[in-house]
This record gives sequence, C-alpha cells and structure tokens, in this order.
Amino acid sequence: MLAHGMVHTYELSIPIFVSIWLTEFDVVNLGLTQLEVTAATLGLVVTAGYGLFGVGALPGGILVDRVGSRRLIGLCLFGMSASFLLLGLAPSVVVITLALLLWGAAASVYHPAGLALISKGVEERGTGFAYHGIAGNVGIGLGPLLTAILLLFFEWQLVAGLLAVPALVAGAYATRAQFDETAAVAADGGGGDSKADSGVDSLAEFLGESKRMFAGGFAVVFLVVMCSGLYYRGVLTFLPNLLEGIPTFEPIPLATLLPAGVADALGVEAGSGRTLKPERYFYSGLLMVGVVGQYVGGKLTDRIPVEWGIVGSFAVLAALAVVFLPVANAGLVPLLALGAVLGCFLFVIQPFYQATVAEYTPAGTRGLSYGFTYLGVFGVGALGGAVAGTILTYSTPAVLFLTLAGFAAVGAGLGLYLVRQRGTRAEAGATAD
Repeated sequence: MLAHGMVHTYELSIPIFVSIWLTEFDVVNLGLTQLEVTAATLGLVVTAGYGLFGVGALPGGILVDRVGSRRLIGLCLFGMSASFLLLGLAPSVVVITLALLLWGAAASVYHPAGLALISKGVEERGTGFAYHGIAGNVGIGLGPLLTAILLLFFEWQLVAGLLAVPALVAGAYATRAQFDETAAVAADGGGGDSKADSGVDSLAEFLGESKRMFAGGFAVVFLVVMCSGLYYRGVLTFLPNLLEGIPTFEPIPLATLLPAGVADALGVEAGSGRTLKPERYFYSGLLMVGVVGQYVGGKLTDRIPVEWGIVGSFAVLAALAVVFLPVANAGLVPLLALGAVLGCFLFVIQPFYQATVAEYTPAGTRGLSYGFTYLGVFGVGALGGAVAGTILTYSTPAVLFLTLAGFAAVGAGLGLYLVRQRGTRAEAGATAD
C-alpha cells in the first residue's frame, strides 16, 4: 500500500508540471534541429515516460515470478526518488525526458510485483485489491495536492527535488519489510497450474506461457485494459491545462488570500505574480474521490460478476466524456458534481479488471499476467497522452472527449463479449455435469 501510494504520487503529479512546462520552455533543442514546445510535443515526452512505465511491466512481471515482490518494490522506490531528483535539476526538455524515462523504468515493476503479491498472498482478494487501490488513490490525490501547494511558494525544480524525499524514505522501509508472499496460493488451489511456484525460466517457456494465456479469455481482457489505459491517460494528462480555459477557474492572486503579516513573511506581496490556480485543486480533488471508486469497485468484485462490472463502468465513462464540456461550461456546481462522478468511475473499473486477470490466468504465472496487464494499461495506454496532445494542438477539446468516449464504448463492447463467453462456459459446465 505504501509503495502503491508513492507510485501514483509521482505519476499524477506530472500533469501539473506539464502545464508549467508549456509556458516555461519554447523549444526542444535536439542539436541538429529544434522543435516547438506544444501540447503535441510535450504529449510525446510524457508518453515516453508513461509508456516505459507500462512496457517495463512485462519484464517486471517475469522478474516477480523469479525473485519475488519485496526486492523489486524496494528498487522501484529508490529509482523513483532518483528520477525526481534528476527532474529537479533539469535545465531543458531533453533532461526532463530522461528523468521521466528513469521514472517510468523504476515504476514499471511495481504493479506486477504488488498485484502478484496480493493475488498470491491474500485470501480475500477483492478486498485486498480494494485497500491496495485506496492507498494508490491517496497518493493519486495527495501527490498533486502537495505539488500544487508547494508550487505556491517554490519554483517547480525545487518542488520536484522535494518530492524525491518520500520515495527515498519508503524505499528504506521496504528493504526491511518481511512477509509471506504465497500465503493464499494453497487456498487458491494454484489456479489448476502445474507451475504454481516457479514462473518462467527461459525464452521458450516465456513464449509458451504467454501463448497459453492469450489462447484463452485473457486476450480479450488485455484489450479491455488497453481501452482503460487509453481513456485514463487521455483524460488526465492535459486536464489541468484544459481547465485553465474555463472562466470558473481564473487565477487568484495569492496575496489576496493571506493575512498581510503572513504574506510579508512568505515574501508574497501584491504584484509578485504568485497566484493560486484553482484548476490544480479541482484536479487533485477529482483524483481523491477515486478512493471511493476503488473501495466500491473492490467490494463489488466479491459480489457481482467482474465482466458486468467492466461493462457498467465503461458505459458510465463513455457518457461522462460526452457531457464533460457542456457541464464544465454550465457553472461551478455542475462541474464539481461531474468531477466527483468522473473521479469515482475512473477508478471503479480498476479492481474489476485486476480481479478479471486473476480469474483468467493461472497462479504460477500471475506476475507475468499482471506484467502483460500493465503493458496494456500503462504501455499502450500511454498513447492516450500523445493522442490527447495531438488533438489539442491540431483540433479541439470536443474532438478529444468524443475520442475518449469511443475508447470507453469499445471497452464496454469487449466486456459484453466476456459476459457472453462466461455464460457459454457455464452452460458447457452444466451440460458436462
């Protein structure tokens, strides 16, 4: 839970920095050529880091099955700390890109490590996923909130450096933590898998186990998580920047919010240019509501078929994308209500697809299966940031939200396919009995 919170603290603080980098830098100097800094170019920069976050999950999943979760979680935390320290020293977009790549590589091992640990070490799997998700959402909400507060008083480079400290402390704790990583495997019955303990030992075995997983329902589950990742990254990467254009979120001079003595002590006098950006706090609040979504989604995975949970969640997300801009321009109260619902349903779906992976894969390669899962969610899903940046540069926000609705509609359709397949398997089992 601690490591999960740290991963998402950094992940969702990055979009706040993106809104600053759009005004801080004019060009990306590549030596032989220069590129203008736009939403499209920064979308590609962020996609590179987020993409490695997902792509690295696959080798991370293989390592989990071989060396266990504890070591990888510790390395993840130390690597993330180093990446934000580098980010705080970054003089250019090129160095920012390198820092985000380092963050993506370090963070990529977490989800296969943490989720394999829960799926093999916790008997009440759905509840375990729920509490684990809540910890992630605390990081998702408090990370951007802390970042926004620090940016009131410090330059973004110093803020990035300060954010490196929590992961360093968490990493030191993680290296000393001890636990039984396979406590629930016996209760799970090993998933009917002859490799319940060993993972994969060679390239041939990796290819064989991968083929075995994708020959069944996991292939459709993989497409489901891709849709979730594209929607998630597409809506969040530029959300603070999108909200800047809404009249409700006009910047507020910081000096007008503080008593004169406090403002003087902090060096925030009138005309200093330091302002409170309301959209950053809306963004943080939206993400914090996800705690409720994670908890509700996790509990529901123990009570309803996970396939129906996927269908319902995607249907709501599609509807929210369609109405987002009209509601956002209708006033503060409708926008706050919409933000609460969006924040909830962005995360309701996660325990459903996490539990679905556990149902459609064997226990012995659970780390590998979650590696593929987060390759889809955060690797392929990272393209959502590039898609969003490109659309915002060359088209309109309305086109972006219609595109997001399309991702969700495809996800709902895939969920319905899984529902039908579940019914077919149940009928076949009843006939055999």
